[in-house]
Amino acid sequence: MSVSIVIAEDHALFRSGLKQLLLLGEGLEVIGEAGDGFEAVNMTVASRPDLLLLDLSMPGRDGLEVIAHVRKECPDTRILIISMHATSMHIRAAFKAGAHGYLLKTADRQEFLFAIQSVLRGNRYVSTELTGTMIDWCVGEQTEEIASPLDQLTQREREILKLVAEGCSNKEIAARLSVAEKTVVTHRTNFMRKLGLRNVREVTMFALECGLIDMKRR
Repeated sequence: MSVSIVIAEDHALFRSGLKQLLLLGEGLEVIGEAGDGFEAVNMTVASRPDLLLLDLSMPGRDGLEVIAHVRKECPDTRILIISMHATSMHIRAAFKAGAHGYLLKTADRQEFLFAIQSVLRGNRYVSTELTGTMIDWCVGEQTEEIASPLDQLTQREREILKLVAEGCSNKEIAARLSVAEKTVVTHRTNFMRKLGLRNVREVTMFALECGLIDMKRR
């Protein structure tokens, strides 16, 4: 019996390469391809594949939202992230959202196929290149002297960070906190500068990593 797979990757050339690699694996069948987050969710829910290969940085709905939605609607579908991001923030966010494996796009054919089989067997998998990154994170997590990045934020900045990560617009946040929209923008600019965050996706990943939000209920 073949393993059904959906590939969700916005770069057509890379998506084609993944498909060719899958042809090298015994009993693997690609039943669908998606180029953005909306297609990924719709196709996966409709076809309920055994495995979803998902790029974390997808247009439309980002990878974290796709993971959460698929886990809710298709609990039997395994999810293997294929990403260029090698930071502990991205890795932890993906697993907290519900992914079963995380593989870098630089992985070779042998590791790619091994990761798929590992995830399908019910295991979690992290790219071998990321071992050092995860060890560094584990060591840092257990060192009490290391302060939380949240400590440098004001209470208001924390509140706005959480609301931004939950998907609220500046206008919605202003209404909820009974402040001017300009005030929200100022606080938002300040916390993103302090934390080195560049966009909403990174804000969401940071909030998820720190436990400020739960992607499954987002």
